[in-house]
Amino acid sequence: MISKSKYLIALFAALFLLLLGIQAYFMYKTYQVKEREIYRIVHEKITNYTDNLEDLGGIKNKTDDSIQKILINYHDKKISKKEFLEYFKKNRKDNEACLNNYVDNTFKKEGYKIAIKIEYISIVYLPDGSHLIDRPLVLYETTNKVTNPRISSTGTWETTSTSSAKNGKPGRNDSFLVKSNTGFEILNIKSIIFKELALLTVCCIAILASVLLLYIFTVRNLARQQKQVEVLHTVVDNISHEFKTPIATLKIASKALKKEWNPETFPLIDRQISRLENLMLQLHKDETAGEVLSVKPEDWSFFVQDLAFTYPETNFELTHQVSKELPFDKNLMETLLKNLGENSVKYGASQIKINISDSSQHLKIEVSDNGCGIEKKELNSIFEKFYRIQSNNIHNTKGLGLGLYFVKKIVTKYGGSINVSSLPKAETTFKISIPYEN
Repeated sequence: MISKSKYLIALFAALFLLLLGIQAYFMYKTYQVKEREIYRIVHEKITNYTDNLEDLGGIKNKTDDSIQKILINYHDKKISKKEFLEYFKKNRKDNEACLNNYVDNTFKKEGYKIAIKIEYISIVYLPDGSHLIDRPLVLYETTNKVTNPRISSTGTWETTSTSSAKNGKPGRNDSFLVKSNTGFEILNIKSIIFKELALLTVCCIAILASVLLLYIFTVRNLARQQKQVEVLHTVVDNISHEFKTPIATLKIASKALKKEWNPETFPLIDRQISRLENLMLQLHKDETAGEVLSVKPEDWSFFVQDLAFTYPETNFELTHQVSKELPFDKNLMETLLKNLGENSVKYGASQIKINISDSSQHLKIEVSDNGCGIEKKELNSIFEKFYRIQSNNIHNTKGLGLGLYFVKKIVTKYGGSINVSSLPKAETTFKISIPYEN
């Protein structure tokens, strides 16, 4: 049941992550489509204005003589490089406000922050193949600077002029191959797209949040139910384990009565019947008040006597040094002591020594046996629920692996400590110390 639930939770988590990935993917694709659409619209509007952006560099049209004369004079060294660059710089300043106003007015409603840069990247004098510029020559750049142009278009044209022969000098044909580049970007494109996609983003987040909350609620509810089931199983395991010993003792007592009369058998039967009654009360502790009986000095002897009667082939030696009633639940102390004793019997002990003492407001219980012992690697696991020692043939050792688990649980309930020492194939000793107040 628990394993199946874990698989369902894992599947649910995987599907949620898949849904999250799909949502993120489609949001990303929607962002890209919207970005391309905005750039397409802006590019169309700007292109209509920049088809003749040569005007910003001093060119009225592609056959105008003004730029041609400047190029020829620079090539013929009639003007210096500084004068050549100043010509374009002057025209750039003259036209800067014009294009800035056009861009701002055109996209004022949309709120686009646009940067444009137009430059000559190459000017070649065709007759001799010489280059007039060795780096891009900026014709125009808006106040907003282009940092990463998203759209860049390159244009190439040829300007030609022919002069007739004069004063006996032959005419000349001056041709220039000019390459220009226009780049632009929308600097606030991300904020624009996020604003337009705000509603879609909120809806996606709301859907994911709803699925996640449903997932968390389901997991918490499932965990709560599993905890209830575990508690129920623990109660059933506890009670079923506790019923084993008195029932087995009663069976043996019944056989003994059939064989011969023994006056000690009746008190033993009474004690086991009383224990069964107390176990029944535990099953209905929510319905009845249930009085907790403290453990009396003589009770320790009765616990060991019951063990000795149930396992006559094992020698139990009790050293009893408790002379007063102690504030511990009698049923729990009986369970603790008998589980330790039965565990020793199960693993081959023929001699079990039990020492019970009371000092400095601490109940001390020591149980040692001459059984098969416990390997060092097993010591940290023997108190786990359902754990059974693997170094022995567990098929020949009956039990559910609950005895030591309940011992540890009882000791922990009273804030005590339990230590185990063992020599394989020699002996095992359990030492328990439980504090109490008068």
